[in-house]
Order: sequence, then C-alpha cells, then structure tokens
Amino acid sequence: MFRKTIAIIVAIGVALFLAQPAEVRAADNAALNADILRLALDWEHVKFEVADKDLQEKQMAALAARAAGIAQQYPSRPEAAIWFGILVSEQASMASENGSPFKALGLAKRARDILEQAEKADPVALDAGAPTSLGVLYYRVPSFPIAFGDKSKARQLLEEAVRNAPNGLDANYFYGDFLYEQHEFPEAEKAFRHALALPAHADRPLWDKSRRLVIQELLAKLGGSKTN
Repeated sequence: MFRKTIAIIVAIGVALFLAQPAEVRAADNAALNADILRLALDWEHVKFEVADKDLQEKQMAALAARAAGIAQQYPSRPEAAIWFGILVSEQASMASENGSPFKALGLAKRARDILEQAEKADPVALDAGAPTSLGVLYYRVPSFPIAFGDKSKARQLLEEAVRNAPNGLDANYFYGDFLYEQHEFPEAEKAFRHALALPAHADRPLWDKSRRLVIQELLAKLGGSKTN
C-alpha cells in the first residue's frame, strides 16, 4: 500500500514541478516581486540542474524555508504563500522518491494547509495559483483512509481556478488533465486547446515551453483514447 502511496505522491511532484503560476509578480510591490522571481529562478536551478537527489532535497527544503520567511514578511499577501505551498509539495515528492512515505504524506498535508489559507486570502493571485495547486493535490493524493484525496473537491477547485484565471496556462492545463483522468475527453481537449492558444510567456520561457510540450503529448494520447 505504501509503495502505491509513494508512486502517487511522486506523480504530484511531476505535476507540480511545472505548476508555477504564469505570473510571478505582485503587481504593486517591487520588493516582493524580486523575492518571488528569485524563488522561481532558484526553484528552476534546484529542479533541473541539481543531479544529486539528497542535495536536491536539502536545497528544496531551504527554498521552502525561505518562502516561509517571505510569507511571514508579507502576511497580507498570498503570493509567497502560494510558492511556499508549491515548494512543500516538491518536498513531498522528493521524500517519496527517497523512500520516506510517512514524511511525504506529512509534507503533502502541510502543502494543502498552506495553499488552503492562500486560496481563502486571494483565489485569483498568480493566475489562480492557489486553487490550481490545491486542485492538483486533491486529485493526485490517495483518498481516505490513506490521505485526503477527493475528486469532487478537486473538480470544485479547478473549476474555480479557470473561472478566476480563464487565460491561465496552468489553470487550463490542470483542469484538462483532471478531466482527462475522469474520461471526460471532449471537455479535456477543449481545455488543452485553449491553453495552447494562449500567448507565450516571454518572462518564463522554460516553464512555458515545457508546459506546452506536456499539453501536446496529452492531446496526442487523448486522440488515441477517443478512438478506443
């Protein structure tokens, strides 16, 4: 059972490693903008350029701690808290990969709690980053009694995300991915194609290119699914 749990939590990390909001800016706070952008750039370095798994896990934990500090510095702003939740989700994935299922489940719950608070504070911030990332957690983690997974709640959160960020790349991608997993293929294809039609994000070229490649791969699979 725990082997299955580990695999599912790894899938969360695979999903969330690109689940960064399309915008990394807090519109009216230059200092917070700089802190958030640095989190994004450092996250990309740790995720893509650090090969040693133990070192990667330690550096991701340090990033999460830094995000927590920024969130405490700006308690009335949800942007850093959203990143904090995403980074803790990454920690959950890495813990599972390193064979620590109890630690991974604890981190996944912590990420949920952080993101729930951010979603209550501002469900629109960072292209609906909080409800998007929360929705991913709810449809990727195991359900009770192992964890807190809940497909109904995931649907509610992802629908909220696309309402709040109709032109958010991740909001549309993850909603489409959820619909695909539920075998709701026509609606999944609609969400994917809308995501691909959105303008590219010049400020996040690696994220933008990688996300679109994943969407294209899923559309190809969806085409095969519709013929079966």
